[in-house]
Amino acid sequence: MIADTPPHLPIVYRDDSLAVIDKPSGLLVHRTALARKEKWFAMQLLRDQLGCHVYPVHRLDRPTSGLLVFALSADVARQMSELIQAKQMHKQYLALCRGWLFGHGTIDYPLKEELDKTTDSKAQLDKAAQAAVTHYQAIAHLELPYAAGRYQSSRFTWLQLEPETGRKHQLRRHLAHLRHPIIGDTTHGDGRQNRAFAEHSGCHRLMLHAKSLTFEHPISGKLLELIAPLPPEWQRLQASLNWPSQINHAIY
Repeated sequence: MIADTPPHLPIVYRDDSLAVIDKPSGLLVHRTALARKEKWFAMQLLRDQLGCHVYPVHRLDRPTSGLLVFALSADVARQMSELIQAKQMHKQYLALCRGWLFGHGTIDYPLKEELDKTTDSKAQLDKAAQAAVTHYQAIAHLELPYAAGRYQSSRFTWLQLEPETGRKHQLRRHLAHLRHPIIGDTTHGDGRQNRAFAEHSGCHRLMLHAKSLTFEHPISGKLLELIAPLPPEWQRLQASLNWPSQINHAIY
């Protein structure tokens, strides 16, 4: 969670054109009418840290942690947007979902645009569902000794997720569609399992982390392969629950 004092944003990569941060869970990317009472925003914090204007070129949901790219000029921001639209930025996420899911697969399930009454009041309400594709790979499984339903223990799967498209809440909605919602998802998830997991683990966040980005630098053409470490709260959680060490090896 975000503290009362301005958090210092970890910078994973920086040059004259780009800055990539490791955004903590709970931090908004920029100001919005839906969060008028919030103090801190990634865009504002990074601008103050670097002493220059910054331009977010993609987004992460507020509860999602991980890699977030900012351009340091409007021209680079435009080039990065074109790169993303051409699907030339490869993203990988790490998620903990409900239940045991095995192997790998592709979720090809179109999504209706999620609209907000305040910020999307003038948007088209009958817009057709948009193509949405997510690839997933099960990388580790976990069973914890508490009940959140009819079973005496709770099972989870660590997944690597690779979105091919970038719809709003795509990963969260796609996993919910599979009936394996991401733990901590208060909008599309399993409230009973979320509460039980939070009570048992002490972790009250969405278990979704943008762990890696791969793309060609818009100016130099150099291939950038960036990785964010596991969030600190996840590292503490693994230690406190004695999670198998192979989970770390499987994830990174």
